Amino acid sequence: MIKDHRKVVLELEDVSLNYHSNKSTFEHGLHHVLNSVSITLYEGETLGVIGKNGCGKSTILRIMAGILAPTRGSVKREQGTSASLLSLGLGFKPNLSGRSNAMLSAMLQGANKAQAESYLEDIKAFSELGDSFEEPVKTYSSGMRSRLGFTTALKTHVDILLIDEVLSVGDAHFKKKAEMSIKERISGDQTVVFVSHSASQVKELCNRAIWLNEGTISAEGETAMVLQKYSDHVKSMEKPN
Repeated sequence: MIKDHRKVVLELEDVSLNYHSNKSTFEHGLHHVLNSVSITLYEGETLGVIGKNGCGKSTILRIMAGILAPTRGSVKREQGTSASLLSLGLGFKPNLSGRSNAMLSAMLQGANKAQAESYLEDIKAFSELGDSFEEPVKTYSSGMRSRLGFTTALKTHVDILLIDEVLSVGDAHFKKKAEMSIKERISGDQTVVFVSHSASQVKELCNRAIWLNEGTISAEGETAMVLQKYSDHVKSMEKPN
């Protein structure tokens, strides 16, 4: 086997996540969200994660970001490596303004106060929030929250950008602008994990892909190959019995 000499920045080893539920459909009340998942992320690559809703895609990103701890297995991140989960306003404090939330988010990602302050006008301009940037986030529509969440994560210059379906929401204008910005970051040296149910977006943006199916990896490798296996599976499930 040829050894891969690329730098590993994040590694999930035999990661499982379970939780207890009162639903009788789960074995002994235990729901398996992820089951023995291992993923290696290399510096500078864009890794796509695809699968149907509820298969564990968003859970993987939250584990990578350190928001969730696995029930079993380990998560290893290169020392000093920062990661940001780009989702729809995850963790925003509703009583704080957009500016204050952006400031707080930047500092939580490792920026010092001066660095965080230097990002704010760029975040305000890109998010197109105007005067609403100074208003409490609880007054925002879902679209405004998504624009603030996307822009804050995009502009805080983290090592690993974790993107959760965010390119599928918002109006057409902002969606196009968001896609262009992601492409610019990807064309540089940004390391990205991109979760989506859109095969076309994964094909366009990702160097490598993983198909997640009911909490386990069904295929991993070259993007076109993985997408073909996923497509074949979807078609087989749609056939009448």
